[in-house]
Formats: sequence, structure tokens, C-alpha cells
Amino acid sequence: MAVELSELRDQIDDVDKQILDLLSQRLALVEKVGEVKSEHGLPIYAPDREAAMLASRRKEAERIGVPPQLIEDILRRTMRESYASEKDSGFKCLNPKLGSVVIVGGHGQLGRLFGKMFALSGYQVDVIGSQDWDKADGLLSRAGMVVVTVPIHLTVDVINKLNQLPDNCILCDLTSVKSSPLQAMMKAHSGPVVGLHPMFGPDVSSFAKQVIVYCHGRGEEQYQWLLEQFAIWGATLREIDALKHDNGMTLIQALRHFTTYAYGVHLSQENPELDSLLELSSPIYRLELAMVGRLFAQDPNLYGDIIFSSQDNVEMIKRFYSRLGEAVELLEQNGKAAFIQSFEEVSEWFGEYSQKFMHESQSLLKQANDSIHRE
Repeated sequence: MAVELSELRDQIDDVDKQILDLLSQRLALVEKVGEVKSEHGLPIYAPDREAAMLASRRKEAERIGVPPQLIEDILRRTMRESYASEKDSGFKCLNPKLGSVVIVGGHGQLGRLFGKMFALSGYQVDVIGSQDWDKADGLLSRAGMVVVTVPIHLTVDVINKLNQLPDNCILCDLTSVKSSPLQAMMKAHSGPVVGLHPMFGPDVSSFAKQVIVYCHGRGEEQYQWLLEQFAIWGATLREIDALKHDNGMTLIQALRHFTTYAYGVHLSQENPELDSLLELSSPIYRLELAMVGRLFAQDPNLYGDIIFSSQDNVEMIKRFYSRLGEAVELLEQNGKAAFIQSFEEVSEWFGEYSQKFMHESQSLLKQANDSIHRE
């Protein structure tokens, strides 16, 4: 049996080597595709092409007896690596006569990321950090675009300093709050203005499939090329009113970050052995714990800025606190029937999204399970 098993394992090793060779060939082809896309200004992410390709490969896999989800998982992981490789080819510059892109706060992580992407697209990038205001006048006088990416609590004050920009200079920000920065930019600058919010962190390997929200300010036709440049980088663009954006972020960011923070505080004060919790955790609970730990691995000033950025956030968190208290009362009153009724009402509110989210989470949990390294 040992000899037979060894022979089979040798055959598997040979097949694995063939897979590696094929992946190497695929990545080489992707590099050439990236060069063509760069030359012609095509987006690195083409959703229609990706969807059609995956559907075709799933059908072919089923025909030859390979689980369709297996080939889709392999291809999606391969494509994610491919998108990261394609950006190394650079991108077509849509506005070569722009002048310099001045990034205020460009020494920060997000500023460096966008600076790199603009540089890969052939733009001259200059940076103004907190210690660079002595040279700001010279840099700003020849700027074709100024990008503000500083902590939220400093954003409006920094924007107020930018009141002597060239008339045609584009002024934009990369802040997760939009109403007050957009108003400040409109007041400080008479030229084109747009509010931007990248819905991702600075650790992404590619802009492919990442969302950038934009809020129109003034002179849309003068910064339309910028939105198209983001699309070439692979980003998905979402237009929204600034106030509606901020209301959404109260739920998506401020409330979620605060409840994660509160759960982390609770865990630390209960002081369990994290190793023991991990040993007991299935992938979904491990993933939930990982998301809590992820928060505390990052800059507390960033999350403090987000949570404390508006009174609306505080009021939303207070309403959540009140509803949490109502839920606790059900426990104290042994109100299981009321709990079930409330549960069903919420389920009805989610509607078809419940099953949609169930399906999406199952796929995510499979990936999470694969990535867990158990001792």
C-alpha cells in the first residue's frame, strides 16, 4: 500500500508542476494584455468579459466532471493576482497637459497609494506634508489638480488654506466625510471641485473592483477625465449626493466601527484566552473575531476621526444603544416569543437579501476555512 500511495503522490506532484507551468504562462500572457490595455487606455477590469469567461469555464468544467465552483475559485484567485500584475505595466495618461498633481497629505498611506497610481499613469506628482508648507505656494501655483488626503478633523482647515489655486485647477479630497469638505472646497476655490471617497484601505494590491464614491461639486466636464482615469485603474465609480453619502457612512462605518470597538473592549475586560477561543471557533466565528482584531491592529486616530466626525454618528449610536437595551429586556423577561416575532420581522425586512447574503457568506466562509492555518 505504501508503494502504491507513493506512486500516486508522485503523479499528483507531476500534475501540480504542470499547473504551475500553466499559471506561469497565464501570468505572462496577462502581462502582455496589461501592456496593450495601457497603450490603448483600457480599464484593467472588464466586468462583462470576466463574467462571460467564468460562465464559460464553469460550463466546461461541468462537462468534464470538474466541480464548477472549483474552477471558478481558482480563476478568481488567479485573476486577482493578474490585476495586481497588470498595474505594473502602467496606465495611459488621459490628461497629459494637466500639470502637476499635488497631494496634500501625500506622505500618509492613502496619499502614497494614490500618488503611486498617478505616477504610474505618467503624471508629475508633488507632495505637501505637514512640514512642507514653506514650499506650498510654489507647488500649488503650477498645480493642475490638488488632492487633499489628511485626517478628517484637519480636512476643512487644510482646505481653507487652498484659496489661491489656479482658476482651472481641480480641487478634490479623499475623505470619508463628504458634506463639510465639499462645502469648504466650493467656498475656497472657484474652479472645478469634486468630493471623493475611496471605499478601501491603502493596503489593496489593485484598484480592480474597488469602489470610489464621487460627489459632484463644480465643473464636472473639467474633471470627467479624472473619473475615467479611475476607471482605467480598474475602480468601480458610484455617484452620490454628499449628504446621502454621509448618512450612509453613519451606518456603514461609524456604527459598525463603534460596535466593533465596544466588543473588543468587552473581550479585553472579560480577558479570555484567545488561543482557546480560536480552537473552539468555526470559520465564521474565527472570521468575526479576526474582524475585531483587525480594527485594533490599525491607527486609533483614524477610527476616532470617523466615529467622532459628526453629531449624527453619536445620535445613531445612541439609538442603537437604546435598541440593544430593549433586546436585553427580552432576555431579562424570558421573552422568547417576542424575540422570535422580532426576528421574523427583521427577516421580512431583509427580504430576498437574506438568501443573497447567505449565499455570499457561504462562499466567503469556504475561502476563510482554506486560509486558516491550524497547528
